[in-house]
Amino acid sequence: QKPVSETESGECYRSPFRKPLAQLTNRPHCLDSSQHEAFIRSILSKPFKVPIPNYKGPLGLRALGIKRAGLRSPLHDPFEEGALVLYEPPLLSAHDQLKIDKDKAPVHVVVDPVLSRVLRPHQREGVKFLWDCVTSRRIPGSHGCIMADEMGLGKTLQCITLMWTLLRQSPDCKPEIEKAMVVSPSSLVRNWYNEVEKWLGGRIQPLAIDGGSKEEIDRKLVGFMNQRGLRVPSPILIISYETFRLHAEALQKGSVGLVICDEGHRLKNSENQTYQALNSLNTPRRVLISGTPIQNDLLEYFSLVHFVNSGILGTAQEFKRHFEIPILKGRDADASEAERHKGEERLKELISIVNRCLIRRTSDILSKYLPVKIEQVVCCRLTPLQAELYKNFLKQAKPVEELKEGKISVSSLSSITSLKKLCNHPALIHDKCVEEEEGFMGALDLFPAGYSTKSVEPQLSGKMLVLDYILAVTKSTSNDKVVLVSNYTQTLDLFEKLCRNRRYLYVRLDGTMSIKKRAKIVERFNSPSSPEFIFMLSSKAGGCGLNLIGANRLVMFDPDWNPANDEQAMARVWRDGQKKTCYIYRLLSTGTIEEKIFQRQTHKKALSSCVVDEEQDVERHFSLGELKELFTLNETTTSDTHDKIKCRRCVNGHQVRPPPQGSDCTSDLSQWNHCADKRGLQDSVLKAAWDAAVTFTFHHHSHEEQRGIP
Repeated sequence: QKPVSETESGECYRSPFRKPLAQLTNRPHCLDSSQHEAFIRSILSKPFKVPIPNYKGPLGLRALGIKRAGLRSPLHDPFEEGALVLYEPPLLSAHDQLKIDKDKAPVHVVVDPVLSRVLRPHQREGVKFLWDCVTSRRIPGSHGCIMADEMGLGKTLQCITLMWTLLRQSPDCKPEIEKAMVVSPSSLVRNWYNEVEKWLGGRIQPLAIDGGSKEEIDRKLVGFMNQRGLRVPSPILIISYETFRLHAEALQKGSVGLVICDEGHRLKNSENQTYQALNSLNTPRRVLISGTPIQNDLLEYFSLVHFVNSGILGTAQEFKRHFEIPILKGRDADASEAERHKGEERLKELISIVNRCLIRRTSDILSKYLPVKIEQVVCCRLTPLQAELYKNFLKQAKPVEELKEGKISVSSLSSITSLKKLCNHPALIHDKCVEEEEGFMGALDLFPAGYSTKSVEPQLSGKMLVLDYILAVTKSTSNDKVVLVSNYTQTLDLFEKLCRNRRYLYVRLDGTMSIKKRAKIVERFNSPSSPEFIFMLSSKAGGCGLNLIGANRLVMFDPDWNPANDEQAMARVWRDGQKKTCYIYRLLSTGTIEEKIFQRQTHKKALSSCVVDEEQDVERHFSLGELKELFTLNETTTSDTHDKIKCRRCVNGHQVRPPPQGSDCTSDLSQWNHCADKRGLQDSVLKAAWDAAVTFTFHHHSHEEQRGIP
């Protein structure tokens, strides 16, 4: 049989044992491209797996750059326990919810839990008040307010909370402001920077300007003002009033969302350059912080309120006509009944307007959180040398003659300073005696033979003797630290000599120190392990705002005309963070000008603010009779102040009835404990120092809870 040919059968016969021959070519063998594509696609389509072994958590549904669909939501959960909600959107009916545009629905504004967890009840209330004011919810059309809480209530923390909230959220689901600026005294610039760092950690990078050349500062400020957009790298600028005034031009070119003025009572004069430079900023939202109460001068009051909410009290002329003149007329001793009534009405009206943008709480709410404070006013006898120099001065000094003739001159003001210095220590007026200046003729002969100002000689001054005892007893019986405050740098020099003599370790802060160095010194002193025993402070060196809780005893060596300055200095130790009982010693020379200055404070004739700070302008506030009284010395009294009170609780100089129930150290001096000997004292240190030169002591506590105080 003939084999079937290939062509006939139509199929090729191949042996199962032999692979077909491959066609020979020079091309390399390639993978099928469709296969490769499919393989890569299969890899890419696998769901993302978190590269942590056995990870069971959520995979994070948010992807970068993709806007989430659906309802807008607040930045923090408003229903979390302890949440501080500043704004709640209005409740909508089901019908309205269907109609509302989901992209425009307002959301809750909730304070970051990092901050709301540390805020105390009064601070939560303060933050809500500040937020309502600056977002114009309290007074429509006005965006400012005055935060006038007393010292130690955490004004800085409340303002940091406000800034952080405004910089991150609003009912409109976006930041309310892009940038904020804090203007403060130069001594507090570093403090603000540290506080922002302390409460917000690394969440924000503030720009603090506390030094540098003009060009460098200008460059930084222009950089700050040019920042735009949702996430500004440095949204908070911290700058001193002085630097601000010099570089205001750079800051006036753009706009800043919020400006906070710390120690804002500096702006009480609308004529000064700082006020005008700040006022011309393109910033409607303004917060003014002032721990010292606004004094009785109505125009100063107007300046501060006008700065934060211009127009709320009208123009200066309208304010004068509508409020100031009727109120002052009504206060006049010769006012008619109608004028008095009108004055009271206008005052009530003024207070009701201002209270809508001013919040003030007193430090008595602190007593829940702070240890007891014992305040003591200690009258110290002049030494024989001081008394002789004092009488000699009063005999010779021209002002005394002039006052008898009914004149007041500049020399009476320098005489006040001479007498105040003599009360501190005769060494402070020694050079005047050497030069035989007016009032000190022949006074050199009164000094001990061979006297030199190189040594301290504490035994020549009553107050210095008492201080020497207080320090020695404190050092030997406890591990307490002490803050010493004086108005005069010369007195601080004396303190230094005393410390070197007694081998006490000390630090000194005055106006000559750079701000960076100040911050380091304060931080070190407050550390329990630091060896420094004494912190010296010039009350003029921006001591306000400093936190010296490392110490719990504070000595005010001389009184200031302005009670606010003394209050500021005394609040350095009794403040948040203090763990020990605090003792405040206010030293006064018995029967001298110092007692008169102190009486001036306690009678709340609070010289209309810091006017007599530099002793200029005294005549505006004193009648001739009162000025004459300054130049007297009462050698027979144990306390001129106690005599003036005409106390009914003391008989023959001994207290027979205790202070009224519920009184404390904010009460009038007549309601304090009065001690003509050391038996009634609670402070063992002062008891031990009594015999040195103490003649009388007033003392009281901040609040109860003080049984068993050593």
